[in-house]
Amino acid sequence: MEVFYIALLTLIASTIGTITGFGTSTIMIPVLVMFLPPVEAIFLVAIIHWFGDIWKVALFRQGINLKLILWFGLIGLAASYLGASLSLGADQPTLLRVLGSFLVVYAVFLMYQSKFKIPASNTAAFSGGALSGFFAGMFGIGGAVRSMFLTAFDLPKAVYLATAGTIGLAVDSTRIITYFTGGVVLPSHLWWSLLILIPISFVGAHVAKRVVDRIPQDKFRTVVAVFLFAVGIKFLLWP
Repeated sequence: MEVFYIALLTLIASTIGTITGFGTSTIMIPVLVMFLPPVEAIFLVAIIHWFGDIWKVALFRQGINLKLILWFGLIGLAASYLGASLSLGADQPTLLRVLGSFLVVYAVFLMYQSKFKIPASNTAAFSGGALSGFFAGMFGIGGAVRSMFLTAFDLPKAVYLATAGTIGLAVDSTRIITYFTGGVVLPSHLWWSLLILIPISFVGAHVAKRVVDRIPQDKFRTVVAVFLFAVGIKFLLWP
């Protein structure tokens, strides 16, 4: 029965996570930690999230922009390490409330300033990658923070999702290797459950692609802003 609920959660999280570019962690981890030890929940979601990144890249591969990915992603990895180092010993609920407030304000700004756009230049991508990486390392929530900065470029849907997926793939690969070499393990039934959860995550991503294809480009950023607002409220009230 536990696997059934995790499978249903995976389907929902994969669908929403792909549409918004956040990935599945933002949705799955807060729920799974109520049923699994935190370390097991984070490791399990990291594996599912890694496959979710692959589905995003594969389904939206026509939007891959290597130049943007390199400028945005490489500095982001370095900045995330700096942010994580500075956050050590900090009060995590307070940090998440600060992040929640920031996301809410930014989402409202996007909704009312629908034409706001930062030109996708090398300098802007470098700055956005540095800031998003630092915030992700500081607050521990990568997908929502990265999406916050990527939406400022007002990218075409496929470019936005392919970029988010590729950067997420690099970050998640590093995370999984770190967990595994650090001795984190899953119970055998959770390892076996991946045979079900991974295909379900693809189904969710495929459903999301159909939804994204139906969302007009000029409305897509508003959809992401609504989800950013919801995530911000969650962190603000229930860190």
